[in-house]
Amino acid sequence: QVQLAESGGGLVQAGGSLGLSCTASRSIVLINAMAWYRQAPGKQRELVAISTSGGTTSYAESVKGRFTITRDSAKNTVYLQMNSLKPEDTAVYYCNAKQWVGNSEYDYWGQGTQVIVSS
Repeated sequence: QVQLAESGGGLVQAGGSLGLSCTASRSIVLINAMAWYRQAPGKQRELVAISTSGGTTSYAESVKGRFTITRDSAKNTVYLQMNSLKPEDTAVYYCNAKQWVGNSEYDYWGQGTQVIVSS
């Protein structure tokens, strides 16, 4: 089990920047992957960025070059730096932890933090 607590959402104008933080209740070194998802009104939740314990990062095409996921293992925290924000980035952003055990994947979620980008 792992609890996740996000912070950093808010309102920003298009073209601006915002940073999100997600702190885990235990060491993220032992967690296979940490990720950020988002869900806009009326849409399905989608993967935004993922960072594996092996050091691999991956991004949705829509945010490549604008968003950066990083982790600070000493603080058990994962960050999402969002630059050049667009109105279509408006969504609730969720922190996610993935633990792979054998052939099973266990997902843990934070409560979500709202990001609103005004045009």
